Amino acid sequence: MADCWSVRADVPREIARAALVAHEDALDWPEDWVLTGSEVADHLPEDWFVEAYLPHEPSAEDVGRVAALFGDTAPKLVVTAIPDQDWLTVSQAGLEPIVAGPFRVRTPDHPAIPDTIDFAIPASQAFGTGHHATTAGCLAMLGRMKRTGMQVRNLADIGTGTGLLAFAGLALWSRAYATASDIDAVCAGVVEANAEANNARMGAGRGALTMVIADGMADPLLRVRGPYDLLIANILAGPLAELAADFGRAVVPGGSVLLAGLLETQERAVRAAYTRAGFRLAARDVRGDWSVLWLRKRNRQPLHRASVSR
Repeated sequence: MADCWSVRADVPREIARAALVAHEDALDWPEDWVLTGSEVADHLPEDWFVEAYLPHEPSAEDVGRVAALFGDTAPKLVVTAIPDQDWLTVSQAGLEPIVAGPFRVRTPDHPAIPDTIDFAIPASQAFGTGHHATTAGCLAMLGRMKRTGMQVRNLADIGTGTGLLAFAGLALWSRAYATASDIDAVCAGVVEANAEANNARMGAGRGALTMVIADGMADPLLRVRGPYDLLIANILAGPLAELAADFGRAVVPGGSVLLAGLLETQERAVRAAYTRAGFRLAARDVRGDWSVLWLRKRNRQPLHRASVSR
């Protein structure tokens, strides 16, 4: 019996990007299906794959639902059973360590290197081993923030997955309060296990991480522990835009948000949402087709013309 099945298409970059955008608009996409897409290899930037992971053998209707993401292009879809193993463990087996900014991220089968900010993140039931361009880009941007002299006393990582970006924030600002959240309940145990493996302290005080299961900012603990100097969100373009107003309320004037998980083609819409919420661009990084954005909240909100007294 297979624990998981995949439906995969190997397609050119533009078709993959369009499919990922179509997935965000697919309101009937099953919650227990996971869709991922990326370059086949760093040296093949035009060759992409899009892969859906299902917890059961896909029916003809299921395959058709994946095919619908590609519109009229009709790529070849390959259905594969993944026996007796978690799909993410299979997909991440044998990953080489990466260096991003001041950080080195590895799976536990690789040794640590002294005198580095080293994280061991196993392939598990949550995203965030650092190998995807969005996560690596966030790590590099956190390092850039630190180099500018940015001070962080209170940070939150929304959609934390493995907890990696929250751990990285605490490594740079060791006296900060830190909160991590995810909509997927399995992440609570994953974050706690990774914290123990990486000597990151869990708790509510300074220099410790509090974990909460929440949808976006919709949790009393996230509100009580704010406002934040830094909010990190490596999720998807649609949710990022939807959360702009909530993030604007949760960040102190002059504070920052670090956004990733969006394609470069989706950047304009996301930035527009955050401009309306009172943020301006501080820095951006483009890795392949993925944008990483550092935005800062204005110290004072601009007056609308209609509200100016004469």
